[in-house]
Amino acid sequence: MLVENCIIVELKAVEKMIPIYEAQLMTYMRLSDVRLGFLLNFNVPHLREGIKRMVV
Repeated sequence: MLVENCIIVELKAVEKMIPIYEAQLMTYMRLSDVRLGFLLNFNVPHLREGIKRMVV
C-alpha cells in the first residue's frame, strides 16, 4: 500500500516473520523510489510487536 506517495506499508498476518518479507518490502521501495517503508504483522498479541520500520 502506498501512502501519500512517500511511505510503503506492507500488511501481513503470519505466524512468523521471515527475511523474504523484508526483502520484498525493500524491492518495492527501490522500484518505486520511496525511502520509507513499514512492515506490519497483525498476527501478534500487541500490534507494536509486529511493526518493522525500514529505510533505504
